[in-house]
Amino acid sequence: MKAIFFDVDDTLYDQTQPFGEACRQMYGGAYDSQAEKLFVASRRRSDEVFELSQSGKITMDAMRIYRTQKAFEDCGISISEEEALAFEKHYNENLKHISLPETMREILDFCAEKGIEAGVITNGPSAHQWEKVERLGLLKWIPRERVFVSGDLGASKPDPEIFRMIEQRIGLEPEELWFVGDSYVNDVAGAKRAGWKSLWFNRRGHKIPEMDFQPDLQAASERELLEAVKSLYFGQVSGEPRE
Repeated sequence: MKAIFFDVDDTLYDQTQPFGEACRQMYGGAYDSQAEKLFVASRRRSDEVFELSQSGKITMDAMRIYRTQKAFEDCGISISEEEALAFEKHYNENLKHISLPETMREILDFCAEKGIEAGVITNGPSAHQWEKVERLGLLKWIPRERVFVSGDLGASKPDPEIFRMIEQRIGLEPEELWFVGDSYVNDVAGAKRAGWKSLWFNRRGHKIPEMDFQPDLQAASERELLEAVKSLYFGQVSGEPRE
């Protein structure tokens, strides 16, 4: 392993926190017990229309209304378009207050100490995703030239093209690269299609879909993720110790 790249949303920070706070701001504690289920549904529904919003075929507001209304509908709750946009406004405001968890700092510190090149690959509009990168303080560990946002590149995960573009820019081969992310489709299957190794940060306990791609490693918590990254460095996967 010469370099390891990380997804941002729900990987380097827990996205349910700003989402759950938006639920409380809108509805008090009425949906606290369903907040995580709502969040998972929102992520799934967002993926359904992501490419349409990125290509300009639908507006960002239309995408937000769709994913929020449908997520609530999936949980048996009916909300109006106005409520959906109000929810999204709260959610986006809460994203301005995200922070990098301590264990994620430990992971990035470990990479820096051991000379492992770290980077970011994230889907989304350029300004929106760069704001998160800045808010999380990722540039302390990751140089700007190793932060890749789909909105800047014209390609997005899981398309292998975005991984190919990054290989060319950093001058490394697929077999030298690992990708860490929470989304099976975008992060695991996307990386594997490109020939990269995949570490699935499966913090929601999802089952592996019946597809052709298996993650090379899995972690269910931030501490497990830290141990997995350490194991890669010390050769516990390949059997070739580096120290």
